[in-house]
Amino acid sequence: MTTTEHIVRTVRTFNRTYTQRIGALEESFLGLGLPLGAARIVFEVGTTGGDGPDSPDGARVGDLRDRLGLDSGHLSRQLRRLEADGLVAVAPDPRDRRARLVTLTASGRDLLARLEERSDDAARRLVVPLTERQRTRLAEALATADLLVRAATVELTEVDPGGALAIRAMRAYFVELDARFPSGFDPGTAPLLETFTVATSDGQVVACGGVQGLDGGPAGEPADEIKRMWVHPGWRGAGLGTRLLRHLEDVVRARGRGVVRLDTNGTLAEAIAMYERAGYRRVERYNDNPYAELFFEKRLD
Repeated sequence: MTTTEHIVRTVRTFNRTYTQRIGALEESFLGLGLPLGAARIVFEVGTTGGDGPDSPDGARVGDLRDRLGLDSGHLSRQLRRLEADGLVAVAPDPRDRRARLVTLTASGRDLLARLEERSDDAARRLVVPLTERQRTRLAEALATADLLVRAATVELTEVDPGGALAIRAMRAYFVELDARFPSGFDPGTAPLLETFTVATSDGQVVACGGVQGLDGGPAGEPADEIKRMWVHPGWRGAGLGTRLLRHLEDVVRARGRGVVRLDTNGTLAEAIAMYERAGYRRVERYNDNPYAELFFEKRLD
């Protein structure tokens, strides 16, 4: 048996064990009168909340679809059932009348409270027979498994460098740089990159990076520069940065460039280590970026 076959078998065994023990196979999940899929939608709608003091609670239909990975038809059928049961209400979003907003009714909020209570009880029953050491091992193993499974299913998408998704990613990136750089960070009015990639998981931006052309690489060769590469702190250690870097290198190759360059600040130790593992070598300064202290170059095969 190959290593991959062993891993596949292990994952499938875990899936069978876990789904049985959390009640996912039951028609009425946790005795609430709903299957697991419908109960999960109630949870997502009830725990999303507004994104500002004047924003309504609930979740947009499009956001639910992205977070849960459901096709439009299936989600619509589930919402119609929940509406018929008096658990949710679906109406135009007051922030954008073109979008639909799903909110919980009073009955839906009551169901969510029971869902939370019974889910906690089910998890508690699962770990009570274990020793304290076993509980710690289980919590650590499940946290690692959760991160790696989500990392494996992250979607890398090229987006409009000036669009809303790119702006959201850049805002998070700039906030972190401002916190980590000793003198803070001012993004100024840097021009838009030529290409921009965003990594999303469950509808949330978790990483980003872009590519722009350079006037010239070594010996005047055509070259590109990787810029504004960022991974959410909660996702570091799962290999997402390396995956994004390989993707951006593929973008450079597709643009017909044989050399890629990048710069970074000396405080970003994890980024520096990743670049060096990926085969980048240090070179002399090639731009006037005031925040850049180290400069790297890689020749692509």
